[in-house]
Amino acid sequence: MADFDQYSNGDLAFTRRGPYGTQVEPMYSGATSFLRRNYSKNLEGVDVAVVGIPYDLATSNRPGARLGPRSVRAASTNLAWASPWPWTFDPFKRLHVIDYGDCVFDPGYPDKVPDEIEACFDRICDAGVTPLSIGGDHFVTYPVIKALTKKHGPLSLIHFDAHSDTWTDEDGRIDHGTMFYHAAKKGYVDPERSVQLGMRTVNKDTHGYLVLDADWLNSRGIEAAIEQVRSRVGDNPCYITFDVDFLDPSCAPGTGTPVCGGFNTYQAIQLIKGLAGLNIVGCDVVEVAPPFDHAEMTALAGATIATNMLCLLAHDKPEKA
Repeated sequence: MADFDQYSNGDLAFTRRGPYGTQVEPMYSGATSFLRRNYSKNLEGVDVAVVGIPYDLATSNRPGARLGPRSVRAASTNLAWASPWPWTFDPFKRLHVIDYGDCVFDPGYPDKVPDEIEACFDRICDAGVTPLSIGGDHFVTYPVIKALTKKHGPLSLIHFDAHSDTWTDEDGRIDHGTMFYHAAKKGYVDPERSVQLGMRTVNKDTHGYLVLDADWLNSRGIEAAIEQVRSRVGDNPCYITFDVDFLDPSCAPGTGTPVCGGFNTYQAIQLIKGLAGLNIVGCDVVEVAPPFDHAEMTALAGATIATNMLCLLAHDKPEKA
């Protein structure tokens, strides 16, 4: 019962005795690593590294997503005391998960930042560790994908968003609305095996991606969307990226480019849960912008989505503890 005595454990981000299982400490205090996992730069024996990317220089509207990793970590303390719903297992009995901290870079040299993010994830990929990153604006997905393709080849992208982020652009530009155009053009992503879900802005050029926009999702439903994703992706290595503006602003007001007519958190959880068993090599949650949040609604939504992603990664794994 000691593991469930929250008043005898503190600062588990530093004091946790072992990597497996769920221990409890007060939600309102202590070091706020993601879900109270150990802060560590040691990748030996690690299955998943949670990495913050505090970057928002590519945003085209309201800034503030550089503060997203800190706010999502803080909100995750609300979720760290029990096994995640609606899953039926504790992912931390199956996976050794650490909080790797944040990517570090000098924003005074903005042209160098993408390469520095890529180098950070090179180290994680070289160690055979699966990254779960927390942004940051959505551009941060681009250097992460670049790092992953060196090991896995062209990826299938499963992209939750209100925007396609595939607007045609010049090579070399850093923008959070064009990086998946570049990713397809450069061969980092295979658009013919990729799906975009929830779009509520108009872009007539799909560049080969299968686009299941908000009208499609609302008329066909969650199960049909899951079927489309699983059929399209197959067994190809895939990357899941979740922009919180996939959610309606009533559920996630704290984001840079909110769009009305979106989805609720229950729908998002059900969609993610339906992806269990795919060959997932990395995932992220991006565009949480705390200056525009209210009562930590968006941060909690981001932490919840990221927790469900961990459950996806744990789904087919045996217990280790």
